[in-house]
Amino acid sequence: MSTIRDASLAPAGKMKIDWVREHMPVLNELAKDFRQSKPFTGLRIAICLHLEAKTAYMAKVLQESGAEVTITGSNPLSTQDDVAAALVADGITVHAWYGATAAEYDEHLQKTLECEPHLLIDDGGDLVTMLHTRYPHLLPQVRGGAEETTTGLVRLRSMAAEGALKIPMMAVNDAYCKYLFDNRYGTGQSVWDGIMRATNLVVAGKTVVVAGYGWCGKGVAMRARGLGARVIVCEIDPIKAVEAVMDGHTVMPMLEAAEYGDIFITVTGCRDVITREHYVRMKNGAILCNAGHFDVEVNKNDLRELAGEPQLVRRNVEAFEFGSKRLYLLAEGRLVNLAAADGHPAEIMDMSFALQVEALHYLNTNYGQLPNEVLPLPQSVDDKVARHKLAALGMGIDKLTPEQEAYLQSWK
Repeated sequence: MSTIRDASLAPAGKMKIDWVREHMPVLNELAKDFRQSKPFTGLRIAICLHLEAKTAYMAKVLQESGAEVTITGSNPLSTQDDVAAALVADGITVHAWYGATAAEYDEHLQKTLECEPHLLIDDGGDLVTMLHTRYPHLLPQVRGGAEETTTGLVRLRSMAAEGALKIPMMAVNDAYCKYLFDNRYGTGQSVWDGIMRATNLVVAGKTVVVAGYGWCGKGVAMRARGLGARVIVCEIDPIKAVEAVMDGHTVMPMLEAAEYGDIFITVTGCRDVITREHYVRMKNGAILCNAGHFDVEVNKNDLRELAGEPQLVRRNVEAFEFGSKRLYLLAEGRLVNLAAADGHPAEIMDMSFALQVEALHYLNTNYGQLPNEVLPLPQSVDDKVARHKLAALGMGIDKLTPEQEAYLQSWK
């Protein structure tokens, strides 16, 4: 029995899923093989991801590959109720709805694990954490899982370092075909999609402050400059800071940047990146948003202490007023690209979700032979996805001759 908001929304959700299917050629190619071989027959797969159309199509591919699929959302504001309804109509169990409270979100995770999964996909580590802390009796039958994002891998590696990780977990986020494209080009485009949908304001001529210059931050900054903004980068890593300077951006501490920014975007994976000491320095009308996994980067408690409860001035835009100025927070400080938009483009998630399906296939094929660690995805899987992507783009690459291979392997 599913837990969703409104089953009557299924037709609208089906339209969304059908649209992304047409723009996910890599996953389509993989699906052709798996629909024939049915590698997941008899297995239960639990998924905790942003529940929108691209995720839904991946869930359907797994179902058509023989699996019994149960899915929940990894963020209360990224679940799309029409997509959830469409999945239920197609026989997939769903426990999620838009705007879930903390208690409801927790309950949805519990219901998802109660399917007693053999394999799982997580985004941020909440599902795996609950599995280990509240459902440890299920661990012996779990063959492994795959993690989608940087934040989740940080948590998993902490678990592994303490000897607490009891299943093999594939670090899908660390695959080249994930972070080079999903984190950079996907985040870069979808974050600005969310900001512009929420505000309907011009970006050109504004000063944008990007906190964090990892692959996601690089993408956000690159797109900001392309839209005509001046970019300030805030970093704790001196090497990344030098890289930002050489990419043409200005680098300074957040306390200094607070006075200049028109739009602030956190992409760090850490907490309290922007706090009270920064808010009091900001100019009137500054816009705050987050593109990191959890809503802890922009400190909302400090905002409320300064301004009291916010005023909703536009969908996904809250105004916090104190003194003679207003600061605007987008999407409650949650992932702005998913809470205020549709997430990454379909062509980007095509590669990421093909990697997820391949990761589960690898775990299942090698069941009983893998250590309970955070494991890299094999290079051969990365290459396979990239070659499918090139073929879909109608492009080819060169191949080494035997003589070239011999030369590259020689030392004399």
